[in-house]
Amino acid sequence: MKNEFIGIDVSKGTLDVHLYCGNRHQSFKNNVDGRQSLIDWVIEKTNLKLVELRFCLEHTGIYSQPLCELLEQMDLTYYLISGLELKRSMGIKRGKNDKVDAKRIAQYAFLRRDDLIAYKMPGQTVITLKKLLGQRSKLVRQRAGHKVSIKEEKQMYPSTQKSFVIESSGAIIGFLTLQIKLIEKEIVSLIKSDQEILKTYENIQTIKGVGPILAATMIAHTNNFKSFQNWRKFACYAGIAPFEHSSGTSYRGRTRISVLGNRDLKTILSSAAATAILHDSQLKIYYNKRLKEGKNKMATLNIIRNKIVSRIFAVTKRQTPYVETFKFAA
Repeated sequence: MKNEFIGIDVSKGTLDVHLYCGNRHQSFKNNVDGRQSLIDWVIEKTNLKLVELRFCLEHTGIYSQPLCELLEQMDLTYYLISGLELKRSMGIKRGKNDKVDAKRIAQYAFLRRDDLIAYKMPGQTVITLKKLLGQRSKLVRQRAGHKVSIKEEKQMYPSTQKSFVIESSGAIIGFLTLQIKLIEKEIVSLIKSDQEILKTYENIQTIKGVGPILAATMIAHTNNFKSFQNWRKFACYAGIAPFEHSSGTSYRGRTRISVLGNRDLKTILSSAAATAILHDSQLKIYYNKRLKEGKNKMATLNIIRNKIVSRIFAVTKRQTPYVETFKFAA
């Protein structure tokens, strides 16, 4: 069966399309009519059945989501690739524009046609959950910035009784705190509307160190644990999996985690690890033992982050609450 590989460069206003085998290019507006015209143009120029078409596009968030929704509705095969992966796969290139990028994306899809896995969008509950968590994360960062401003203002001008800057930042912090609470309430309400997700959400929180936000974040980033085969693959995605750095016999670098990864996940898992050390007797003993042996503190915390992720995936696979077996040991 002959397939056509269609590369699509997505931007806010336009969709640049390139047919790899047909060697054709066309631009369309990134709106309802433009997206439908794109599909019609591809069908007309390729003269192939729908099952023979392979669309490939860069993940650009809200700019690419409407096109993904249309491709799903028409039951078309498509691949959603991260921008970093596409950029690094191209090697050393000189110059770029949307037309050239669309061609390179089509070439990427053709060369990796045997390895690429067709993308399927998560359910509406998970999509909405991601948006709510993203908004919450944005507000938390803004609130933290204003708290730092107040702290610095008081340090630099300790004698000042009243300051408009401090009062303004304080009012903004109060507003942001209220909005964060409202978002968290909406997250819980959304999760309760889906019984399958609710069961996972409740089971995950039986693990010490795992709170409502981490549980919701794990569900959102794993599509309710359907996007990752095991916890190790997720640890790699989150950026907490350690990797060896060596070359031949002359270089033996320290095993370390990659800078590539989801920063929000790393932060939340770090907080979970710190909490688990205080409340989980098994992890507390393990943590203190490694520190007494002179092991690196951050490396030990990262191990605990991985242990928490492992427990979360185990609980989800069994669909039962977590059982602390350590307390039953002789």
